[in-house]
This record gives sequence, structure tokens and C-alpha cells, in this order.
Amino acid sequence: MDYYEVLGVTKNASQDEIKKAFHKLAHKYHPDKGGDEKKFKELNEAYQVLSNTEKRSQYDQFGKVFEGGAPGENQGQGFDFNWAWGNQNQDFDLGDLSDVFENFLGFGGKRTTKKDIKKGRDIQVDIEISLEQTLKETVEKINLAKTVTCHRCHGNGAEPGTKIKECFSCRGTGQVQQVKKTFLGSYTTVTVCPSCQGEGTSPEKACNVCKGQGRTKGEETIDVLIPAGIDTNQVIKIEEKGEAGKKGGKAGNLYVRIFVKKHHIFERKGDDLYTLVQIGFPQAAIGDEIEVLTLENTKILLDIPAGTESGKVFKISGKGIPHFGGYGKGNLYVELKIKTPKKLSRKQKELLEELKKEGL
Repeated sequence: MDYYEVLGVTKNASQDEIKKAFHKLAHKYHPDKGGDEKKFKELNEAYQVLSNTEKRSQYDQFGKVFEGGAPGENQGQGFDFNWAWGNQNQDFDLGDLSDVFENFLGFGGKRTTKKDIKKGRDIQVDIEISLEQTLKETVEKINLAKTVTCHRCHGNGAEPGTKIKECFSCRGTGQVQQVKKTFLGSYTTVTVCPSCQGEGTSPEKACNVCKGQGRTKGEETIDVLIPAGIDTNQVIKIEEKGEAGKKGGKAGNLYVRIFVKKHHIFERKGDDLYTLVQIGFPQAAIGDEIEVLTLENTKILLDIPAGTESGKVFKISGKGIPHFGGYGKGNLYVELKIKTPKKLSRKQKELLEELKKEGL
């Protein structure tokens, strides 16, 4: 592998040209940007050598045979960074190259932010309701087994009567700075304080009940308000009803996902309802007035005109599901199906024969 070819520069290229070429190609092939990891490592290896005057001179004179020792020795061994840089006693962290290039070249767009490590976890539960329950606002009670605020320390993690102290290591910030040294130089990272685990404080004496956590295992009964018109897979968010926070931190949220059970009479499509009603042939032929049951369990009179065919659909306005978060309701659609009797009496057969003779 020719290091100059890898970077796409000539052997007479200046240090500035080598640096610009590396930065351009590194942006292109960086794994975090969807590039070729193997190619990126080759670029990195080439830049390590050519960006250093002493190493570049050795490479130009001896090629890669200088790896691992003096020219001609240990030619099959891997590259020894400490020997090549002349820093045998210097400790370099070469483990995470992506962190290095994100700091020097701006890859990845990552930023170190302080997380709310005290916040409790969110909880999701599923509730099944009947189709009738969607007609009006209802309340469902659910019993959750979860972490709750400690009754002894009231969530701060300290034994009653004792103080909560500021962390000596981070001075209450919950973060500490670490300086890492690499072949490209030194850079600073911000990490969670190992002494207080990012909290910034610690109790003088931990609570005897929760052992300093500020929360214990328990149960809570919660009222879930279910709005009218809700549908399957809609989620209700109840703030701060999830797991209790650590040491007085904010509780997580409760997410309730709704499932509406299928109905044996009505089918829901959006906010509209559909139902099937059977009528006899005489009713369809000469017309009639029939009773139609609604989801509210009330009856509505539906006028069937003469000559109605099987499959005819009638719309009854405002007898569907309430519009979620709005006003009004959907519609009820009634499909008529003419039923054919399987058994007929003698008189019924005679009448049908007469109708048949009349051309019906």
C-alpha cells in the first residue's frame, strides 16, 4: 500500500496539502457517515505517517520496512505507534478513533449533554374497552406495580434529620472533564461524575428504607380518563404517573394504549357504524316500516320503500361514534338483506305459486 496514493497526493506534496487531502477523504469515508470502514483505516494509517516529518522521511527512505523497529528488522509485525512517534513512555489512547475525529473534524454532530438521570422510567399499559364505551367519556381504574416515592425520606434518599451534601468531585455539577491524548493531540470530554453518578449530591446518611434511592417498590391505583370517540391504538398520556424518580427526581409518564373490542352487531369504520338487517321479501316488495337498533340501545323507525333490493344501504345521520376531540357524531349505515325462508307452509307455497303465475 502506497501512502501517497491512498491520500491522492504526490510525493512532493506539502504538509498542508496532505492535511487537506486527509480531511476531505476522511469526511467521505468515515463510518459514522456511512463510509467504508476499511478505507477509513487506510487513510488514518497513511496520515499518521505522512503528517509527521520524521516518520515521512523514514517512509520515503525505507518504505514500510521500518515498521516495528530499525530498517530491515521485524518486517512482518504490526505498526508500533510509540516507536514511530519516538514516544515510548507516552500513554496514547488509540481505542476509539471515532471520538477523536468527531472532536477534530466535526463528524457525527454529537454533543455531550447532561441527561436527567434522576427521572423515572415511562410505563406503557394496554386497556381494552367496549364499543359502547366510546360513546361518552368514561373513567377506567388500573392498578400498577411500580416504583413509588419512599414514604420515609419523601424521595430525597437521606435519613430524616440528616443533610444532603454537594459532591466534592464535581462540585455539584454531576459531570467531570477528562483529557484524552491521541496521535492527533489532546482533547477534552465531559463524562458523568463517578463519585455521585451524575447527581451532584449525596446524602450524609442514606435512608434506611430505600437505601438512598429515594424510591421503593409499591403499587398505585390510577384513574384513566378515556375521552369519547377514542379508537384502537390511540394512546393517552398521563404525566408523572410512571416510575418514581430517583432521589426526588421527576417521575416518568404513563402511556395507556386503547383497544376497542369488536362488536357482534356493529362494525366501526372511522366514526361511522355499519350494521346488517334482514327483511322479508314482502317487506322489500311492497314496502314497510322497521325498527333499527342503535349502539345506544335505542330503536329508530326506518321506512323501507316498495321495491327495495337486497344490499340497499340507508344512512341514519348522527347515530355513529362521537368525533374525537370535536363536536358531532358519525353516521349509522344500515344494509338490508332479503332473507329467503328455508321452510314454507302449504299456504305460503300456494301464495308464492300464485305470485309466480303473476310473473313475480
